Amino acid sequence: MRVNHAGEVAAQALYHGQALVARSAATREILLKAAQEEADHLGWCEQRLAELGAGPSLLNPLWYAGSFAIGALAAAFGDATSLGFVAETERQVEGHLDEHLQRLPSADATSRALVDAMRRDEIAHGSKARAAGAVELPALVRGLMRGTAKVMTRTAYWI
Repeated sequence: MRVNHAGEVAAQALYHGQALVARSAATREILLKAAQEEADHLGWCEQRLAELGAGPSLLNPLWYAGSFAIGALAAAFGDATSLGFVAETERQVEGHLDEHLQRLPSADATSRALVDAMRRDEIAHGSKARAAGAVELPALVRGLMRGTAKVMTRTAYWI
């Protein structure tokens, strides 16, 4: 659950960074709405971590700052690219959450319901971004995103 919490910290930061640099009000609105939903997810994860007697990643400030910068950089390439970044991020997050659901014990109905609700929201964010004009990102960028996410998730698990 700590990894999911760190992911929600990063997601908020990505969307805030992108919204800051967005060129159109419509794109900014999409990003800020998604950021608000990620804030809801963050609260759910915080509550679940407390229930499980665990704490968040100590590196959350780093995840936020780095993700904010990445989001602003993505948005600097234009709204279509920024929305493409949202679509790809959410596609990758969906895969992570699918894997998490497979690993969660079937008896942990609370965590399973939380992760499934987050998964549905992430799919909706990606769909909205594609409907608003997201472009497909180059394979190199998608690969860099996957690599960065792996570093974050593996580190957040332990620290």
